[in-house]
Amino acid sequence: MPFRSGFVCILGRPNAGKSTLLNALVGEKLAIISPKPQTTRNRIQGILNLPKGKGHAAAQIVLIDTPGVHKPDSSLGRKMMVEVREALEGCDLVLLIMDATRKRDQRDEFAIQMLKHSPTKVCLILNKVDLLRGGKGQLLPLIEEYKKLHAFHEIIPISALKRDGLDILLKAVTAALPAGPPYFPPDQVTDQPSRFMSAEIIRERVLMETEEELPYATTVIVDAFEEGARLTRISATIYCEREGQKGILIGKKGQMLKRIGTSARLQIERMLGMKVFLELYVKVQPNWRESRAFVEELDWRRQLENLTDGRVERAEPSSPRKTGKKKKRGVLS
Repeated sequence: MPFRSGFVCILGRPNAGKSTLLNALVGEKLAIISPKPQTTRNRIQGILNLPKGKGHAAAQIVLIDTPGVHKPDSSLGRKMMVEVREALEGCDLVLLIMDATRKRDQRDEFAIQMLKHSPTKVCLILNKVDLLRGGKGQLLPLIEEYKKLHAFHEIIPISALKRDGLDILLKAVTAALPAGPPYFPPDQVTDQPSRFMSAEIIRERVLMETEEELPYATTVIVDAFEEGARLTRISATIYCEREGQKGILIGKKGQMLKRIGTSARLQIERMLGMKVFLELYVKVQPNWRESRAFVEELDWRRQLENLTDGRVERAEPSSPRKTGKKKKRGVLS
């Protein structure tokens, strides 16, 4: 059997399990996960190399995790949907992932409609089947219901969290990909730089430690990332939209910021395989989600371009060193 390779877009509503599936298939944590909707804001590539096995050819599968499909109401939301559409362009296969435990709603319908006129094959992935109380008795009518909505290439029930059904899924994906050479070296598992992954780890800790509206109003940008032989020094800013949110992030006597930083530092150390000195700042950026210029700066690809060009400024406003205002920081060695 000839070697197969291709790009596979993972699409679905928020919290359907897209990032969990990516991490489970690649075998490494590439995408952050939280119970809060719209955790994923950028498309993330995970590269999976499969040796030839029983019933399938050797393959390189480039998985693309995308933000949850939704109708945007902010510059951030619109940017996220641009990420989704760009991921769909030129992909060889779409995995439309649905939460089998939830009743289908407008977001699911919106995702299906996006694929109606696409020539790309679509596999429907029914996720979280381990949580179905009725077992197969509940699953079979669900499959028949979805068959009426679209001409899916295949419908595959799985549990990404339990890793059930992933072997069947991988065989189906490999068979659907075209013959071709690998796109990436065999030892590469993602296209994300460590700088961006560190920012995402910090944001994940913010999501897990805070409540209510705060997760949606926060983002993280790494200002400095200096890798040494034994120690990596990272300076990052957590942006929020209001002074009250800043107070929550810092916490009483800085305890919340310290907790976020300590847990993030430990995860980054595991990722990098070395000690990390992490310095966190908190800054108010009013209504940043509505600022197109600021939202564009959150794209790690744009950040890399700026670093290459020697530019490190934020879209708006200028840094505290220029304005004379101080940012609250926490130093976590």
